[in-house]
Amino acid sequence: MAPIPSPTTTAEAWLSSFAAALAGGDPQAVVALFGPECFWRDLVAFTWNLRTEEGPEAIAAMLAARLADVAPHGFQLRGEASEAGGRVEAWFGFETRVGRCSGHLRLRDGRAWTLFTALDELKGHEERVRERRPAGAQHGVHPGRQSWAERREGERQALGVTEQPDVVIVGGGQAGLSLAARLRHLEVSALVLEKQPRPGDHWRRRYKSLCLHDPVHYCHFPYLPFPEGWPLYTPKDQLADWMEAYVSVMGLNVWGGSPVRSARFDPAEGRWQVSTERDGQPVVLRPRHLVFAMGVSGYPLMPSLPGAESFAGDQHHSNAHPGPDAYRGKRCVVVGSNNSAHDIAAALWEAGAAQVTMLQRSSTLIAPVPALEKYGFADVYSERTVAQGITAEQSDMTIASIPYKLLPQWQKPIYDAMRVEYADLYARLEKAGFLLDFGADDSGVFMKFLRRGSGYYLDVGASELVADGRIQLRSGVQIERLTPQTVVLNDGSELEADLVV
Repeated sequence: MAPIPSPTTTAEAWLSSFAAALAGGDPQAVVALFGPECFWRDLVAFTWNLRTEEGPEAIAAMLAARLADVAPHGFQLRGEASEAGGRVEAWFGFETRVGRCSGHLRLRDGRAWTLFTALDELKGHEERVRERRPAGAQHGVHPGRQSWAERREGERQALGVTEQPDVVIVGGGQAGLSLAARLRHLEVSALVLEKQPRPGDHWRRRYKSLCLHDPVHYCHFPYLPFPEGWPLYTPKDQLADWMEAYVSVMGLNVWGGSPVRSARFDPAEGRWQVSTERDGQPVVLRPRHLVFAMGVSGYPLMPSLPGAESFAGDQHHSNAHPGPDAYRGKRCVVVGSNNSAHDIAAALWEAGAAQVTMLQRSSTLIAPVPALEKYGFADVYSERTVAQGITAEQSDMTIASIPYKLLPQWQKPIYDAMRVEYADLYARLEKAGFLLDFGADDSGVFMKFLRRGSGYYLDVGASELVADGRIQLRSGVQIERLTPQTVVLNDGSELEADLVV
């Protein structure tokens, strides 16, 4: 009997056949290496876009349009392949006419089930890191030389005034600053416009008990990962200070207190005209590229409630909630049942509010954070993966390699296990009247986030307060109107209230 080939041998054989078929310029020969159910997810390497081709016909059509221009070559397996559940998985590298790329492969029955390709860098435009890092010092004698501080200050004074940035990034949160750092290392001039005065202020201004619900391994910034002793779940003010320090250390150009008033593209000039402010004075910037990095969860949706003007107590959106200290002994109504609602309700209860009532308008997914650590993050973002030599970048690429259509079947087992381990908590929540769900197809938090950006609470303790009645619950109801002293619900009942969040 012939020996069973190792996963690495199987992956190498497939990759060699794939490279030969691409070099031959025959899309049909390439497609023959894919199974009947197959996906090719590409991040810029082949399509100059973020695309997923599903099925042999779509893959063949993409190759017919792009193969000649891409000219892929130099395919090499990276490390050893692995096998689990009847699937062989492997990483590989390759080049195109213009860039260097990474790829990931999943084989079933010897043929490709998923293929992932991503452009890492453009030839001739590599990041200025490691062996390409700037010298910093100017050795030798240079009359009239400027120090680093003088050059940096000159750059700050010129950018947006006498020199236009190539890129304007609207929003100085994690995405905006990360992109600015990438562009800095590519020697592309970029300017970040942030409406708050200082980087990180959008975190500083939130309720004081706020901490990130995602572990530190999931939240690193490029080039400057959090220190090894950084908290597992970062407090919001500590994160804000880190962002401000990141701007300084990475040498990023950020204008604080600079909201964007308008933007339009001038096709004749090939530039945008972006109206903003600097130090209270109007400024028009003319970048070649405009990037919006304003997040998905930062915009308060404040309902218009009949009688709101007559309410004698405090009413505000969670975005403006100052924290619980002023509401000791007060009657508090928190409208909603997702992350912010649970956090705020729990903090009010801890601070000694006389009564805290949560209004749950529709069903909510409850995911205990210890279960997410155990089932969701352990194999991708955790100390265990760090100990295995898996970097955050590698984890990011692994997640990116999964076609979105397949994500639900990857996620569902996490919540199947969670429902078993936390059956008692879920039973007590339902007994208290809490409306539970686990997503449209029981696929959990990540799919809910991708699909709608809400509908869940990553439980760090408040669910126990709801389950045992310390936080009172009214579910399946809406606010009909406010009176000077009460919240009137659409079932005719009333709640006395000094605060409505």
